[in-house]
Amino acid sequence: MKSQKISAAIATFNEENNIVDCLKSLGQFADEIVVTDGASTDRTAGIAKELGAKVINTTNKSMFHINKNLAIDKCTNQWIFLVDADERVSEDLADEIKKKVGDNPKENGFWVNRRNWFLGGYLKKGGAYPDRVIRLFRKGKGRLPEVSVHEQVEIDGETGHLENDILHLADPDFARYLMRANRYTDQTAKYLKKKKIDTGPVSIFQYTFVKPVSTFISIYCVHRGYVDGFRGFIWALFSAAHHFYAFVKYSQSQRDKS
Repeated sequence: MKSQKISAAIATFNEENNIVDCLKSLGQFADEIVVTDGASTDRTAGIAKELGAKVINTTNKSMFHINKNLAIDKCTNQWIFLVDADERVSEDLADEIKKKVGDNPKENGFWVNRRNWFLGGYLKKGGAYPDRVIRLFRKGKGRLPEVSVHEQVEIDGETGHLENDILHLADPDFARYLMRANRYTDQTAKYLKKKKIDTGPVSIFQYTFVKPVSTFISIYCVHRGYVDGFRGFIWALFSAAHHFYAFVKYSQSQRDKS
């Protein structure tokens, strides 16, 4: 049987602080690394080239998954591992990926549990773990729908699950977390605008009280976020606040328009 090779696909924008460690972790198993860079203003693209990646230069799209799909399309091997710049592949996961692909599995895609770093440690509960994502898939059998920033790769065919975790270092400090939270509330505000959500008393009550409270209870109580102590409480609190801030941004944009 012909040897099954693996491509790694990644989309970047201003990730010079992450790209080196990310690409080095991919080098443990990937035969090819394809980076779609969205016109970074730092050294991301140059560093990626220096480390041997195939770099495609493009614009920074408002829907980031467009560039991820572009990277997927440019991969040339039989299997693709999709990764974000702030993710790392451990040695154990790299070995498992190589073995799984070498066995020529019947599945066309594989879920991976993701461990999320927050306030000095990995979250264990609160819906943050296991944070299942599809990362490994057969070429031509996986693609992102390009609808939502939190969407999963859609797989044509059966899926399986890898045993080892991928490490997600999106928030090395709280300032980085707040920056990402601001971006996500912007996207939710745009979604509310697209859905033409009413800004009357009922919606105000729903988005400033009902949704935040129910989200906090779900994360902290139902999904046992309290197990993570202080970081679990902060995770639940700011996740709940997402709805409030997004609705305020949306309401402000509606008032500005009128």
